[in-house]
Amino acid sequence: MKRFEITKKRKLNDNITWLVVYAPLVARKAKPGQFIILRTDEYGERIPLTMAGHNAEDGTIDLIYAAVGRTTMLMDQLEVGDCFADIVGPLGKPTHMEGLKKVCVVGGGTGNALAYPLATGMHDHGIEVDMIAGFKNKDLIILEEEFRAGTDHLYMVTDDGSYGEKAFTTDKLKALLEEGKEYDEIVAVGPPIMMKFVCQLAAEYNIPSVASLTAYMIDGTGMCGGCRCNIGGEDKFVCVDGPEFDGSLVDWDELIQRNAYYAEQEAEDRAHVCRLTGGVRYHD
Repeated sequence: MKRFEITKKRKLNDNITWLVVYAPLVARKAKPGQFIILRTDEYGERIPLTMAGHNAEDGTIDLIYAAVGRTTMLMDQLEVGDCFADIVGPLGKPTHMEGLKKVCVVGGGTGNALAYPLATGMHDHGIEVDMIAGFKNKDLIILEEEFRAGTDHLYMVTDDGSYGEKAFTTDKLKALLEEGKEYDEIVAVGPPIMMKFVCQLAAEYNIPSVASLTAYMIDGTGMCGGCRCNIGGEDKFVCVDGPEFDGSLVDWDELIQRNAYYAEQEAEDRAHVCRLTGGVRYHD
């Protein structure tokens, strides 16, 4: 088997794909919460992806991604047997689990793909896990069976009520807290605006919160500074200090502003991916 070869490919919905990739050196040391940086080919950009799982015995890692940007759209052109140019990892700090007995993990939209390894990793560690998985509608739901098998209680909510309960993730979390549910920690994974309100709600109930942040990064070692964020008034780097931080200390307004900085360029890049050849017009 070739290094970085795709061994399995599974479509979770029209836009989200699960890949199993042969990367034995990464799989040997990977832990829940960590991520990798990959390139599709020698001309490609470097992008970070959280590992959805790993199998040290088989030498494989699991990657779940949404085809929303240039590189992830190119990844969607790859099939079983194709190889990535390179994969670096594991990077970042593993999920903190010591001393936790019961947690609630809140995932929003495509963020549920990142919430999956955290929730199931905690559950495998012996922690009781309640999972709130929120989506806009039924057609966008992913990983329901996997969450049911890998957590203690799963609460499915949709914005339009087309599946599960009609509610936002924060609505369901508040309802559980008002019912008397007690948690050692609440973990938020998803759009920054959702995580902001989840962490604020946790603070209202005096429950520690953890936010799994995503950010632009290049080298993954803290040198480029692209993933800088403000945590408690101090500069931190998602790649080496995170990706998980105390949710009550995150400067959410700055994070949201930084994450939107390249939105226009990303939209332009998406227009240059050829769905027939997978080719991209790279900028000078």
